[in-house]
Amino acid sequence: MEAIMLAAGQGTRLSKNDETYRPKCLLQFDGQSLLARHIEILKTEKLEKLTLVVGYRAADIETELSNIGAAEFVSVINNPNYRNGSILSLSCAASAMRSGADILFMDADVLYHQSLVHQLASSTENSHILYDTNFEPGDDPVLLCLKAGQIIEFKKEASIISDVIGEWPGFVKWSSSAAIQIADIIERKLSEGAINLPCEDSFREYLLSPDGKNVDCSDITGLPWIEIDFLEDLDRARNVILPALKA
Repeated sequence: MEAIMLAAGQGTRLSKNDETYRPKCLLQFDGQSLLARHIEILKTEKLEKLTLVVGYRAADIETELSNIGAAEFVSVINNPNYRNGSILSLSCAASAMRSGADILFMDADVLYHQSLVHQLASSTENSHILYDTNFEPGDDPVLLCLKAGQIIEFKKEASIISDVIGEWPGFVKWSSSAAIQIADIIERKLSEGAINLPCEDSFREYLLSPDGKNVDCSDITGLPWIEIDFLEDLDRARNVILPALKA
């Protein structure tokens, strides 16, 4: 299994368009960057390599990789069009998506318990996605909706009638065949000019396809994690999530 992580965006909701603000993957927690935490966990879980897509202040991220001695573990790909949708960033990792390996997809701006990655890295299912039923409703969370154990929706502001609804934490395991199919979906969407879509749009198309019926789903409710998009998220990460992880 290999990992793909998207760390190209500017994070304008947190930085308020201040381009002196560090990339979110370089936010510090107890003197360690989010990126260093990710890599430490991936190595512990025996991932073979990480393909890291960068863009905004890419040199700062590469400096951090050098400082933590992770340059050999990480393959860095630069997306110069990082101001467009994250679908472009994931398209930059097409060779990894088509490599024939199982893929652990990860967002870079998440502080989390290692169990989130462990559940996916150790999964015997072909593809495996996580959800958390304890979430705050709003227009930001990407929601996974299940009915009779099957995925019936995957998007923000999902209003479909379902048995279970949970927030996606930004991590998913794709089988090698699923990763290739998603790469094909991305290629088609970009050929149609859809450069401003989030990468989740391509995941949604796969999850709602016949092959998506075989994706396993796990409830991670109760495990500490947070996606850091706003200042209040950063405060909660430092004051609530980090102490919970240490405990």
